[in-house]
Amino acid sequence: MEADTETKESEVVENQNRAIVEELYKALSEDNAGMVAKLLASDLEWWFHGPPRCQHMMRMLTGASSRAEFRFEPRSIEVIGECVIAEGWEGAQAYWVHVWTLKDGLITQFREYFNTWLTVTDFRSPTWEIPHVTTLTLWQSQPRDLARRSLPGLVLAI
Repeated sequence: MEADTETKESEVVENQNRAIVEELYKALSEDNAGMVAKLLASDLEWWFHGPPRCQHMMRMLTGASSRAEFRFEPRSIEVIGECVIAEGWEGAQAYWVHVWTLKDGLITQFREYFNTWLTVTDFRSPTWEIPHVTTLTLWQSQPRDLARRSLPGLVLAI
């Protein structure tokens, strides 16, 4: 019974986290800086992997550019614990993955991967059920429009 309660609470938090990230993308698309500020921690930690010219989200979050410069429209959103992973691609030139970390309903960390293949792996729990496997892949990039392109790969351990 206790495990069921924990599972339900976890699902509620995951659904809330997804809704917060969806609200962030909506606020960005509407140039609603006030709502964006409410969703982000004032000491947001961010990390970027990709060409410096492609730091579109950083410029949007700092107000250095508007949504007209680059549109982030997630094509998929996946929640893994306190992380929300959004993925999108624009034609054959731009593929991005955003990993948002939330605590208590506030986005505290942001990682952006631009034109990079990302694999999210769980190193916390051993996979005893599968012999010789010490990690578990939780999520992997799906750049449909870029499937034939070579992209650098990174592993994000959570």
